[in-house]
Amino acid sequence: FEREAVYIAIGIKPNGHKEVIDYCIAPSENIEVWTEILQNMKSRGLKQVELFLSDGVVGMKTALARTYPK
Repeated sequence: FEREAVYIAIGIKPNGHKEVIDYCIAPSENIEVWTEILQNMKSRGLKQVELFLSDGVVGMKTALARTYPK
Protein backbone atom coordinates (compact mmCIF):
# COMPACT_ATOMS: atom_id res chain seq x y z
CA PHE A 1 0.00 0.00 0.00
CA GLU A 2 1.55 3.26 -1.14
CA ARG A 3 0.58 6.44 0.65
CA GLU A 4 -0.14 9.64 -1.26
CA ALA A 5 -0.54 13.16 0.04
CA VAL A 6 -3.85 14.90 -0.63
CA TYR A 7 -3.77 18.67 -0.61
CA ILE A 8 -6.72 21.07 -0.79
CA ALA A 9 -6.33 24.85 -0.65
CA ILE A 10 -9.35 26.85 0.45
CA GLY A 11 -9.38 30.62 0.19
CA ILE A 12 -11.67 33.04 1.96
CA LYS A 13 -12.78 36.03 -0.10
CA PRO A 14 -13.18 39.51 1.44
CA ASN A 15 -16.95 38.91 1.60
CA GLY A 16 -16.38 35.80 3.75
CA HIS A 17 -17.23 33.19 1.11
CA LYS A 18 -14.95 30.15 0.97
CA GLU A 19 -13.63 28.87 -2.32
CA VAL A 20 -11.47 25.88 -3.29
CA ILE A 21 -8.52 27.48 -5.07
CA ASP A 22 -6.41 24.38 -5.68
CA TYR A 23 -6.15 20.67 -5.02
CA CYS A 24 -3.53 18.03 -5.66
CA ILE A 25 -2.78 14.38 -5.02
CA ALA A 26 0.99 14.14 -4.66
CA PRO A 27 3.11 10.98 -4.51
CA SER A 28 4.84 12.21 -1.35
CA GLU A 29 5.18 15.13 1.03
CA ASN A 30 8.38 17.09 0.53
CA ILE A 31 9.69 20.60 -0.06
CA GLU A 32 9.78 20.19 -3.84
CA VAL A 33 6.13 19.08 -4.10
CA TRP A 34 4.83 21.85 -1.84
CA THR A 35 6.97 24.50 -3.54
CA GLU A 36 5.60 23.45 -6.94
CA ILE A 37 2.01 23.63 -5.67
CA LEU A 38 2.51 27.06 -4.06
CA GLN A 39 4.33 28.41 -7.12
CA ASN A 40 1.44 27.20 -9.29
CA MET A 41 -1.07 29.09 -7.14
CA LYS A 42 1.14 32.19 -7.21
CA SER A 43 1.45 32.05 -11.00
CA ARG A 44 -2.35 31.81 -11.24
CA GLY A 45 -2.74 35.05 -9.28
CA LEU A 46 -2.63 34.30 -5.53
CA LYS A 47 -0.81 37.44 -4.42
CA GLN A 48 -1.04 37.36 -0.65
CA VAL A 49 -1.39 34.78 2.11
CA GLU A 50 -2.46 36.16 5.47
CA LEU A 51 -2.98 32.86 7.27
CA PHE A 52 -1.84 29.38 6.38
CA LEU A 53 -3.00 26.31 8.31
CA SER A 54 -1.46 22.89 7.91
CA ASP A 55 -1.22 19.63 9.80
CA GLY A 56 2.57 19.78 9.95
CA VAL A 57 3.35 18.30 6.55
CA VAL A 58 7.03 17.77 5.80
CA GLY A 59 8.64 20.75 4.10
CA MET A 60 5.59 23.01 3.97
CA LYS A 61 7.02 25.73 6.21
CA THR A 62 10.14 26.03 4.05
CA ALA A 63 8.14 25.94 0.79
CA LEU A 64 5.81 28.63 2.06
CA ALA A 65 8.72 30.86 3.13
CA ARG A 66 10.29 30.48 -0.33
CA THR A 67 7.09 31.32 -2.20
CA TYR A 68 5.48 33.90 0.09
CA PRO A 69 8.36 35.29 2.20
CA LYS A 70 6.29 38.07 3.78
